Amino acid sequence: MFQNSFASPEIIGIFVGAMVLVLLFDVIVLGRRPHVPSNRETGISLGIYVGLAVLFGLYVWVEGGHQLGGEFFAGWLTEYSLSIDNLFIFIIIMANFKVPRQFQQYALLIGIVIALVLRAVFILLGAQAIERWSWVFYIFGAFLIYTAVKLAKENLSADDEDDYEENKFLKLVERVLPFTQSWEHGRKIRAIENGKRVFTPMFIVILALGTTDLLFALDSIPAIFGLTQDPFLVLMANIFALMGLRQLYFLIGNLLQKLVYLGLGLAVLLAFIGLKLIFHAMHVNELSFINGGEPFEWAPEIPIWLSLTMIVGILVITTVASLIKSGSDAHSRRRDELDLDDVSATGFYGRGEDPTDPQDPDRR
Repeated sequence: MFQNSFASPEIIGIFVGAMVLVLLFDVIVLGRRPHVPSNRETGISLGIYVGLAVLFGLYVWVEGGHQLGGEFFAGWLTEYSLSIDNLFIFIIIMANFKVPRQFQQYALLIGIVIALVLRAVFILLGAQAIERWSWVFYIFGAFLIYTAVKLAKENLSADDEDDYEENKFLKLVERVLPFTQSWEHGRKIRAIENGKRVFTPMFIVILALGTTDLLFALDSIPAIFGLTQDPFLVLMANIFALMGLRQLYFLIGNLLQKLVYLGLGLAVLLAFIGLKLIFHAMHVNELSFINGGEPFEWAPEIPIWLSLTMIVGILVITTVASLIKSGSDAHSRRRDELDLDDVSATGFYGRGEDPTDPQDPDRR
């Protein structure tokens, strides 16, 4: 899997092993006590994970060169921004299954571990495909552009996106296996009710989070392969992005609604990476029915510094524009509420102009 990586198998084993230990510590120690994490707890954990990602990026920059270092930071920022968008769906899932607040941290933690395992499989398959067939970049690029257009349409439409529909796999599981709707069993995934062994809501919630993130990986994995072809960097960027996702859920969950243009920004980002992949495929073209099997000499190779600049620029512009729009909307709502209060206090006829004034003979 990592034959094309800049790092040796020993170094890769050390870093991946260290991340596994961190995850085990998170699951066994931090996640064993059902509770709602405080802002201080989530802030410290998130700071540690972000700090570890930055330190790893600096290591890659020093050991592998500025090109690979830039590729990691670009990939990590892309995965992180896509993960933030995923939090909208996670919040809807939690609300749909009525997960008690004290159990949400555990559900997220296990769901993220499942997602990491599944993403590792995706990365393995993607790395093997890229190594064997350069034309895969055409497929990846076209898929990202299609996803970008679809995402932009969804964000520009006025339809309510708060409805969550279970995927076919979850519906099949719920139809085949016996379930209880009660949360009295807490974090357990199986319990005994009325003498029968049944699965708990926690089990289906974990499956929902894990499989939903897997669907998001269909977008994010091709996107990061458009920024770096080093499978080790792809894996580590995904690990660091997902490791901080649980903390982000609790830390900025209430602020996500203010990022009204995040979806549009991500659509632009995916379209940019999609074009980058197609240009790369044209640059190394080997398909006989396209340009006679010859590369397109004019096709540009977008440098990583430009990719990183675009990613940061898109995220900054999206965030600033979202906050301005959210602030303007909040101000408009407050103004409308004040206007309604004035109407309520004075009446539609104005203060002192009671329509039932006794001096009005017609009492209009």
